[in-house]
Amino acid sequence: MVQTREVPIRVKALDDNPEKSATFIFLHGLGDDAGGWVNIAQQFQSAQKLPYLNWIFPNACFNQEASTNAWYTPTAFSPIPVGRSSSGNASDSEHREDHNEATQLEILESAEYICTLVDQEIENGIDVERIVIGGFSQGCAVALITGLGSRYAGKIGGIVGLSGYLPDGKVIENAMKSTEGDGKMKLFLAHGARDMLVPMRIFRASKKRLEEILGEENLDTPTYEGMGHTSCGAELRDLCSFLEKVVPA
Repeated sequence: MVQTREVPIRVKALDDNPEKSATFIFLHGLGDDAGGWVNIAQQFQSAQKLPYLNWIFPNACFNQEASTNAWYTPTAFSPIPVGRSSSGNASDSEHREDHNEATQLEILESAEYICTLVDQEIENGIDVERIVIGGFSQGCAVALITGLGSRYAGKIGGIVGLSGYLPDGKVIENAMKSTEGDGKMKLFLAHGARDMLVPMRIFRASKKRLEEILGEENLDTPTYEGMGHTSCGAELRDLCSFLEKVVPA
């Protein structure tokens, strides 16, 4: 049975000057959908922030095993609850095991779908260096692999990861090793200090691995006291500053 997904929600830039145009593709978390994050684009545009930025919010397919929308089948260390403002308890183990091979392949399949959206933007005249891929929670994991282990690895303008982690596993590691970037791609990896679903130890482990891949100088890794598995105003302000740097007017 071929899975179908809803078409992405697109929010066009207020300023359609082709010389300034840029695109931000943002992936929702487990159990959410594209509509859960459109208000972020609306907030930015209402404040006249990044008026030249096009926003694309893709949808994950319905996952039978998880009985909800998912970019890949959840594991013990994947964020479990539904929605971008979920809270709850996750395993407190000191170590995260690798994803099984089937899950790793699902992550790479989702990353390839995001690559097709990049293809479309390039066909529409957007330079690949002015395309940023980001996501929340599960969406963060897929965004990281798209930026580091897909056919566009190291070529896009930057990666944004909110409340997520860098997946493990031999298949994924091999995908990342097979790609080469120019060492200039920037990453914004933000996390809540009170996130109980993706604990800070997971964030720190991901940060360490990403520093080895991209170099510490290419990472912006703010944390927010009091914030759980959600977003906050301070994080969005920092996100705006990051986007203004990697895809400037």
